[in-house]
Amino acid sequence: MLIVTSNEIPGHRIDAVFGEVMGLTVRSRDIGSQMLAGFRSLGGGELPEMTKALYESRQEVMARMVNEAQQRGANAIVAMRFDTSEMGTNWTEVCAYGTAVYVLPLGEGEPGATGQSVYLTKTAAQQTAQPAAAAQPRQPTPPAPPTQF
Repeated sequence: MLIVTSNEIPGHRIDAVFGEVMGLTVRSRDIGSQMLAGFRSLGGGELPEMTKALYESRQEVMARMVNEAQQRGANAIVAMRFDTSEMGTNWTEVCAYGTAVYVLPLGEGEPGATGQSVYLTKTAAQQTAQPAAAAQPRQPTPPAPPTQF
């Protein structure tokens, strides 16, 4: 699944728009990591426990958003964004959202084509040609002439 923060994907044409998709989670901080982070905050610097929790939350909401887009038939998400907010004293909401679309890479010679899109179209053409070649029946190999001694 191709996910971009821009409204368009260079070298691709948006062929269909399936609408907004999102992934959402609300997490509470466990008391142990919260206390440890509180002690660490006294000295300043990064709070690895909180960083890990936020990273895991983002991965989870991305997976949920991608799943929703795939269920709608999309192969890309444009205008993707993250949003976070505090809920209460210990809860954090993390949301990923964007627009589910179906994109087609532009081939060589098409206006707006990029090196990547040309590569994708050529690779796709080769992959469709290979199964067709494999499906053709093989010609029987004639038996070797007998050897005389």
